[in-house]
Amino acid sequence: SGPTPRVRRRRVSNEVSPEVGEANGSHLLAINDSKKYKSMLVRAYSTFWMILGFTSIIYMGHLYIWAMVIVIQIFMAKELFNLLRKSHEENRLPGFWLLNWHFFFTAMLFVYGRILSHQLVNTITTGNIWYKLVGVFIKYHMVTCYFLYITGFIWFILSLKKRMYKYQFGQYAWTHMILIVVFAQSSFTVAIIFEGIFWFLLPASLIIINDIAAYIFGFFFGRTPLIKLSPKKTWEGFIGASVTTIISAFLLANILGGFQWLTCPRRDLSTSWLRCDPGLLFKPEYFAFPEWFPKWLPWSEIAILPVQWHAIWLGLFASIIAPFGGFFASGFKRAFKIKDFGDSIPGHGGMTDRMDCQMVMAVFAYIYH
Repeated sequence: SGPTPRVRRRRVSNEVSPEVGEANGSHLLAINDSKKYKSMLVRAYSTFWMILGFTSIIYMGHLYIWAMVIVIQIFMAKELFNLLRKSHEENRLPGFWLLNWHFFFTAMLFVYGRILSHQLVNTITTGNIWYKLVGVFIKYHMVTCYFLYITGFIWFILSLKKRMYKYQFGQYAWTHMILIVVFAQSSFTVAIIFEGIFWFLLPASLIIINDIAAYIFGFFFGRTPLIKLSPKKTWEGFIGASVTTIISAFLLANILGGFQWLTCPRRDLSTSWLRCDPGLLFKPEYFAFPEWFPKWLPWSEIAILPVQWHAIWLGLFASIIAPFGGFFASGFKRAFKIKDFGDSIPGHGGMTDRMDCQMVMAVFAYIYH
């Protein structure tokens, strides 16, 4: 018998018919839109409560703002400590996490002890027993913090275990990097609070405005990717947020600059209402409108606070430079293959995700002031 004839089979196409593709595509688009708007609602809900809480704490005064900064730092430290921690390694090192927090609170005592020493002395009346204790604390503050650090250093050496040296030294280095990142920048935040809540509130508000504006402009008009590190950022969102932030800075400075309890510096740790001479920065200057200006308007001049011109520079920094703190955080998360630093804020991620730009802004605001 001859060779069996070869039967040619038609190759089945892997392509989906246009009708099916269009149907599925529109279905997937509808799902994506649904998820997109649901995510926006969750984010908006969280943003509303964050702004409400933030405003309430600002109204309560300097000490409560300081307490808020401390709580934020603790959340940030917790998220960053957990980033490189391995549960199977930690099970073999009972109490090692406690060492990290020992270094954390030692750094807190060192940084805030130096910043608040002057306010502590002014708070307590001379002759009071507390005045003497505060005086001793200030006098021996440096040596106290040093010996607390040395205690942690010895504790670390004594806790070293065979076959775990690399992990433990990695955690030791990671802890110190966290302390530098968290305290080296947020200490400027606390320092500027006592120079006047205005200098804390305005920069922080500009970052919030820039973040919200970038999200809204990017959500509705975003088409052109801005940077590979953060795929969701767009040029449309960046430019729209920049314009919005600079205009908001000029207007918001005028509003906030009219309240003495925001502009007065705090020289003690009391919670009393502040009264002071606002200074030249917060005294309005009047500018007459030019002759070609419409006569039917009820104004013939405009009042501008000198601080409003300075606010423009803060707005420029908040819209152009500060976002790079967010890009840095995005690159950091990509390096560790995580979406967010935590999940403490629904729709936003962790506390570190919200504070990346605020840290950069706080240092600039202090230096500029």
